Amino acid sequence: MSDEQDDDLYRVVVNHEGQYSLWPLGRENAPGWLDAGPAGSRAECLRHIEEVWTDMRPLSLRQRMSAQTEGR
Repeated sequence: MSDEQDDDLYRVVVNHEGQYSLWPLGRENAPGWLDAGPAGSRAECLRHIEEVWTDMRPLSLRQRMSAQTEGR
C-alpha cells in the first residue's frame, strides 16, 4: 500500500536511543516510546522523521564515539 492510500493517522515516537518510528494514533505507545513530533498522515510523519533523524546511530553509540574523540 502506498502512503497516499493509507488513510490511518499516526504519530511520531522516539525511544531512549533516539530512534524514531510511527505509531497508530489511537493506540497507547509501546513501553519505552515517547511522543516526539506531529500526528497526521503516514507521509507527514515520515517527512518529519526524515528532517529530524539525521544520524541513524543509536544515542549510546554516538555518546561513546563522542567521548572517545574528546579523550584524544
